Amino acid sequence: MTVRKARLRAPAKINLDLRVLGRRPDGYHELRTVFQTISLADVLHVEQEPGPVFSIELESEPAIEGNLVERSARLLREAAGLSGRWRVKLEKRIPMGAGLGGGSADAAAVLLGFPAMGGVRVPMEKLAEIAAELGSDVPFFLLGGAAVGLGRGTELYPLPDMPRRPGILVSPGIHVSTPDAYQALGRALTPEIPSSILNTFQCLVWREDACARGVGEGPRNDFETVVFERHPRLGEIRSRLEAEGAYPARMSGSGSSLFGLFGGRAERNSALVRLGEALGAEIRLDPVTLLGRSGYRSLWLRQLQPYCERKEWPPQSRYCP
Repeated sequence: MTVRKARLRAPAKINLDLRVLGRRPDGYHELRTVFQTISLADVLHVEQEPGPVFSIELESEPAIEGNLVERSARLLREAAGLSGRWRVKLEKRIPMGAGLGGGSADAAAVLLGFPAMGGVRVPMEKLAEIAAELGSDVPFFLLGGAAVGLGRGTELYPLPDMPRRPGILVSPGIHVSTPDAYQALGRALTPEIPSSILNTFQCLVWREDACARGVGEGPRNDFETVVFERHPRLGEIRSRLEAEGAYPARMSGSGSSLFGLFGGRAERNSALVRLGEALGAEIRLDPVTLLGRSGYRSLWLRQLQPYCERKEWPPQSRYCP
């Protein structure tokens, strides 16, 4: 029996903007954020041997306890009858625990790729339901590009593709506890969302380019104040990105990664050299590019091309009737 194989790149995300509002009755916090996929990606090397019995074997370096790859596949088994023997080698390129959604991207890669390879049809509504069960960031990776996230981040509304701006991603390797960051913000149970926060956020996302330079209030991340207080090195890195001409320069999620966007590749590449000299070899620097929704979907359709007949979204298996 023919073994089906695919090499699936699962791109990371940054938060171009992040506002933390009040705590909700369900214990989560009400968020307003702008997600954006970038070119840095994990790689999943997938093999599937068709058959009536389901099993999954995962090889990951480093090993990750409770990896969402296995959990995603098992939820597809329950929801859509996914079958066959699956072997996955996970090549981690996205720094873990850095606010870049690496684990969520890997989970979404399973939800997008396994049905196409395994010959099962799963409607987007069902994929979104599974994704929300797996984690707050996972639904966004079913869409890619730029999107506004509301609620706990699972309510998503697409934004137009932005220019493919080059950037630098800085991964200092500092652990930031997300629960501690929320606690330090001190957001109480809030029955009403302050109109000032909504107004400034709406003005930002209604612009054609949410990263436009010098138009009204720029992007912000509410976690920066409390996280930089506990980890001053992160604030210093953001200031250095700004000194190199990055706009915006922000922390992603609750940290600890930071990003800076530039007007062109030459400007970015020069800044990359200087930052490398200034920050030292112990801090990881990655050149990245914003990845729009059209590019994100094209990437997935190319990766799954042997198993998809039509350019539908989500990718649909040629093995389905």
